[in-house]
Amino acid sequence: MMSLFGDPAVWLPLVFAGLMGVSILVYVVLDGFDLGVGVLTPLAGETHKDRMVASIGPFWDANETWLVLAVGLLLVAFPVAHGIILTALYLPVAVMLLGLILRGVAFEFRAKAPAPNKPLWNRAFFYGSLMTALSQGFMLGLYIMGLQWTFATVAFACLTALCTTAGYCFMGATWLIIKAEGELQVTAVRWARASLNGLLAGFVAISVASPLVSPRIFAKWFSVPEILLLAPLPVMAAGITALVWWALTHLPDEHDRYRHVPFVAGSVLFMLAFAGLAYSFYPYVVPEKLTLYEAAAAPESLLIILVGTVFVLPAIGGYTALAYIVFRGKARALSYD
Repeated sequence: MMSLFGDPAVWLPLVFAGLMGVSILVYVVLDGFDLGVGVLTPLAGETHKDRMVASIGPFWDANETWLVLAVGLLLVAFPVAHGIILTALYLPVAVMLLGLILRGVAFEFRAKAPAPNKPLWNRAFFYGSLMTALSQGFMLGLYIMGLQWTFATVAFACLTALCTTAGYCFMGATWLIIKAEGELQVTAVRWARASLNGLLAGFVAISVASPLVSPRIFAKWFSVPEILLLAPLPVMAAGITALVWWALTHLPDEHDRYRHVPFVAGSVLFMLAFAGLAYSFYPYVVPEKLTLYEAAAAPESLLIILVGTVFVLPAIGGYTALAYIVFRGKARALSYD
């Protein structure tokens, strides 16, 4: 035990892998819901569109900071892996960046543009959100497939792109259940029920594909005692899914008592899926090619970066939490007055 924590070449890469994993998970949950709201906007009327955008207005900038942090940690802590991963995923990363730019610009302009131009910016906001969600799902699928570009791996990546987008729509719908009232809340419950099926399909597809792609992952899942240690994850996921479905059948309720249940439970589902992926791919940061220890920067560099992270991470977490505290409650009309 002492040797494990005494060698910086061992514990520093683990610490940064954990920090990067937490950043990605927080980003997926937080920016996932505002991307989902963007993808759902074409299904809503004009009045509801404004309320939907208002529900994410105070948060989307802070949410995207977690993506910047995750990519930054990958670059400075695992520079070799950063080069390999970003090279393999150059095209979907470019699509994601274009989507993020488009939705950011559209978000601002739709509230300030003359009324005749507002539908144009609404469409831009939708397409930017859709491009971002699909590209992130595509990258996840290709990563699981070992970053190989073949017909089969691209087909699987397209499937995960659709399922990830459905998952984001689910998170967006459950967020609207919390922030909306009246007809929009009723509609959000219907959207959540429909998109839950896509989210579950994505979990099943990844669970089936991961052990089939890698004999190492297959052994980690189905050997004894590993299978006994891993068994609680699907059992918990099934229980939480049942809880989500129960909550959605009882929403909206007169006193709005269960409005937080689907969003919180959905977030836990993403956490369980992430835990399964982290367990499966450890210790590799580039699937089956490069371990996090081989890809890590020098311990001296990591130690310096860790000192900076100690200050940066609480600052990001602090202002993110502050935004959610200050703007808690139901969404109101978005205004720049």
